[in-house]
Amino acid sequence: MFSTSDTIVAIATPAGRGGLGVIRISGPDAARVAGALVGRATPFKARHATFARIEVASGVSGTGDHVVVTFFPSPSSYTGEDVTEISAHGSPVVLSSILRRAIDAGARLAEPGEFTLRAFLNGKIDLIQAEAVADLIDAVTPRQARVAFDQLEGTLTAAIGRIESDLFDVIAKLEASLDFPDEGYHFVGAAEARVALASVIDRIEALLAHSARGRLVREGAQVAIVGAPNVGKSSLFNALLNANRAIVTALAGTTRDLLTERAEIGGLSLALIDTAGVRETADVIEQEGVSRTRATLRVADLVLVVLDRSRAITAEDRDLLAETALQPRVVVLNKSDLPGVITEAGVAISARTGAGLDDLIAAIANELAAEVSGPRDQPAVSNVRHTVLLERARAALLCATEALAAEVSEEFPLLDLQDAGQALQEITGRRTSDDLLHHIFAKFCIGK
Repeated sequence: MFSTSDTIVAIATPAGRGGLGVIRISGPDAARVAGALVGRATPFKARHATFARIEVASGVSGTGDHVVVTFFPSPSSYTGEDVTEISAHGSPVVLSSILRRAIDAGARLAEPGEFTLRAFLNGKIDLIQAEAVADLIDAVTPRQARVAFDQLEGTLTAAIGRIESDLFDVIAKLEASLDFPDEGYHFVGAAEARVALASVIDRIEALLAHSARGRLVREGAQVAIVGAPNVGKSSLFNALLNANRAIVTALAGTTRDLLTERAEIGGLSLALIDTAGVRETADVIEQEGVSRTRATLRVADLVLVVLDRSRAITAEDRDLLAETALQPRVVVLNKSDLPGVITEAGVAISARTGAGLDDLIAAIANELAAEVSGPRDQPAVSNVRHTVLLERARAALLCATEALAAEVSEEFPLLDLQDAGQALQEITGRRTSDDLLHHIFAKFCIGK
């Protein structure tokens, strides 16, 4: 079990130098510890900034920093406990010294994510919102931030709550029928229960239908650059990154392994993957590179098929176009600075001169936007944990529906319905385990 009876402290701002740094203290002695640091015996006024001075080196005069102390009494604080935040100059030396003095005054160094864990345990947020805090901290694009804000505001929680409420209404009626067998009265008929469960299943499937969209926003899209050898894949890779990341030579088959870099296009984070040229070869190492390219093709969210515009289309080109015909893709006609031969439709660019790159970036953004777009009133399911639990709930509900159709005793569909209900409760954290909480909150930074 987790203890919330002691007082914890941590630096809440990122490591490194800055204009300001914040020390966060939470627990029953939060005000006392802060008071000891600034030499104040009288209580801090709630939610008011108090200007004070802290001696950075204990017992050494003339080494003090001017700070601002803000006290948030329970329950109106981030954690639901008494919280004191000390804003000081963002020097690592100053912040580390204040942290050590707070520990000397009776606070304990917080574990990673412990402030947010306490907010969850004290009912300030649910588990979806707690995970959204981590997602918001990690967000590097506006889309990622919007999804995190949406979940932090509770839209997904509300959708799950409505589904859960309707499910437990059916469970309660079936349990009542079991509790009063002598009366021979069924509080809900099998047909009526199936109709109610069909509505629940439909809403779960609506959430799952947009889980891929949420995953793309949260984790980023995988965009693979593929093509025959020497069509300019690595040059395009470097051009999109605006960096000389991949080796470029006139020799075919220079790239033999996958090379991945993060990029942002159209407000979406993506993993840009440079691949080995696809061709028949006797070279064992190159064969392995081609094999990895084809494996990447199967899982890529978007494929950039690069053709050499200055030469006639080859058998390898035709094979790649056929292989990717059913995938989200953009056909890139490279070497537009040379006389054109290919008439294939696509985006004409020159990776060497940069001509047409803006058009290509727009095409990539449009393709990715189509994959991540969805109804604005439908919350995005972006977390794999949520998706797995929704799939578990759906499977259990389908089993329960089949049992009801077979008109067996209520106790058999009830087992599946209760499993579905437990899965939904695990999403929001109404039912969870210490191991799961450790797994989730260990990914947080210490000050959050």
